[in-house]
Amino acid sequence: MSLVVLDNSEKTVRILGVDVNRLTMAETLARFDRFVESGEPHFVITADASGLAQAQHDPEHRALFARAALITPDSAGVLWAARRAGCPISERVSGVDLVEQVCARSVQTQHRIFFLGAAEGVADQAAERMRQRYPGCNIVGSRNGFFKPDEDMAVAAEIAQAKPDYLFVAMGIPRQEKFILATQSVIRAGIAIGIGGSFDVISGNVPRAPRVWQRLKMEWLWRLIQNPQKLPKVMWLPKFIWYVLRDKK
Repeated sequence: MSLVVLDNSEKTVRILGVDVNRLTMAETLARFDRFVESGEPHFVITADASGLAQAQHDPEHRALFARAALITPDSAGVLWAARRAGCPISERVSGVDLVEQVCARSVQTQHRIFFLGAAEGVADQAAERMRQRYPGCNIVGSRNGFFKPDEDMAVAAEIAQAKPDYLFVAMGIPRQEKFILATQSVIRAGIAIGIGGSFDVISGNVPRAPRVWQRLKMEWLWRLIQNPQKLPKVMWLPKFIWYVLRDKK
């Protein structure tokens, strides 16, 4: 692992071959503003420990990281690996927090937001929750993520009609990232970002870990207790630790 300087203003830390951006939430949102203002589409990844570990076994998955305009640190494991590399990251920049921040700011910015993914009705519920919490937030559309890859372009054409500045996609790793890249030229959202199970949390269907669990960096354990079906994902965490410990780069 090593520190990588991209330009005079930005630094990243390399974790298992992936350059994770060392930006705070405020800095990430400022970068998002510039992405939207550019008029060009940008692909963003929220990187957690399980995703980075899985990428070690899937070259296609790993290649997705190289195509991202920004990679945010979305787990305590990633923050631990960055500290071990001597390049600490001050805070997590998670998918669920990004959704909430972008929705809150859209009241003033009027950036157009589209929610895609999760089970039938969940994205709609999440959108309604955000509208209630932030009256005037500019969510311009939502739909579920249960469609086949051969339907991607038809769904993309539907979303493109809403002209979103932000496209949040909750379809699981790496399906959501593959959808974003395959349809980027059609939808042309200023920012398209995969957010895993965030709509389940935002909609209220899955409770988020209490603050004390978050401060203790144990949100992953809370999620496992709430939903034992997440065990296969959690099992990637010890593998991630092992891969980081043995990584000499």
